[in-house]
Amino acid sequence: MAKVVRSKNAGPFEITFDVIFDNQEKYEHVKHSDALTPEKMALLYGVTDEDVLVCMFFDPAMAFKLTLRRSWGQGTVGERDTFGAQQHAPLLDIQIPV
Repeated sequence: MAKVVRSKNAGPFEITFDVIFDNQEKYEHVKHSDALTPEKMALLYGVTDEDVLVCMFFDPAMAFKLTLRRSWGQGTVGERDTFGAQQHAPLLDIQIPV
């Protein structure tokens, strides 16, 4: 449903996600579906509710924005994604109710 789904660093201790739509009807449907709530995002990413720093829709860009506290610091030992560019995959499997 979305044109762009991506993740990236938002500093060394946060990661941010963008879901961008190119169709107003699809955007509004997802926005009002209750599928992208802070509680659901915390469950999806296995973090606490307090680790969900931003979870919002931004109407002018027809986009959803999510920012999480990273469970590891960027570049620390055992780093698995320095740029945070591979963390968006769980968002691809979210089921949006009809």
